[in-house]
Amino acid sequence: QVQLVESGGGLVQAGGSLRLSCAASDPTINNYAGGWFRQAPGKEREFVAAIRISATSTRYADDVKGRFTISRDNAKNAMYLQMNNLRLEDTAVYYCMVLQSYNSPVPRTPWGQGTQVTVSA
Repeated sequence: QVQLVESGGGLVQAGGSLRLSCAASDPTINNYAGGWFRQAPGKEREFVAAIRISATSTRYADDVKGRFTISRDNAKNAMYLQMNNLRLEDTAVYYCMVLQSYNSPVPRTPWGQGTQVTVSA
């Protein structure tokens, strides 16, 4: 099964930006809808964004619409999450994932270790 490794997290002040990367072990990642999830302290893992296999459509959780952009690069077997205008409540561990379908954000592979995003005032 495809293995996913997240990177790009770190410390950032509110209003700042970060670009997260998701590296896959092989091109299999390109045959599935992709997504990003996050888990904040004391909360369940939640859906953040999804992208079609073709990358022609994307969708987002209400809290991140207009601020986050999900993308993918088939040549690099990778997915990305551009995060702008970060808020304190965006602090969480972020995970990438291949999905059951674009409209069904069900995990299709084991979770990776994620990458920590910490937003400070």
